Amino acid sequence: MRQDKDRKPRKDMNLEVAPKQFEERVVSINHVTKVVKGGRRYRFSAVVVVGDKNGRVGLGTGKAIEVPDAIKKAVEDAKKNMITVPIVATTIPHSITGVYGAGMVFLKPASEGTGVIAGGPVRAVVEMAGISNILSKSLGSSTPINIVRATIEGLKGLRTAEQVAAIRGKEVQEIGG
Repeated sequence: MRQDKDRKPRKDMNLEVAPKQFEERVVSINHVTKVVKGGRRYRFSAVVVVGDKNGRVGLGTGKAIEVPDAIKKAVEDAKKNMITVPIVATTIPHSITGVYGAGMVFLKPASEGTGVIAGGPVRAVVEMAGISNILSKSLGSSTPINIVRATIEGLKGLRTAEQVAAIRGKEVQEIGG
């Protein structure tokens, strides 16, 4: 039997921990029950938002028997569903309403120093995207998953003046941006 002091450290064992590329925020955890012949089966459903606070954000859902496993699945799902959000200064380029199912979220640009004025699920998405000045109002459904998805849909629809000018084949000054 070899002693530990004689062992050489493995080359692939890197003791430095790489910095996290994305931050994650758990929006909601739900206790889900499935009734089967033998009784009830309990599971947990998690909704997670991940982002780099620099214009990239993603939403993921996961379901598992244990809460940490559900969160881990949701994080992996969120990393697969990333979108890029156009940010002008510290806010969004224009007002927009995102709709998903019965959930509606109105997003409006705000001046410097306003901060994030948004409810829980919308706040999570907006902060993970890196937007620091925004006004929002949640309309319709108050279910966290629908509100988060409506917010993502709204952010997907945003366009900068440069993008609109390129689509129309004009200069930025011509379209009034």
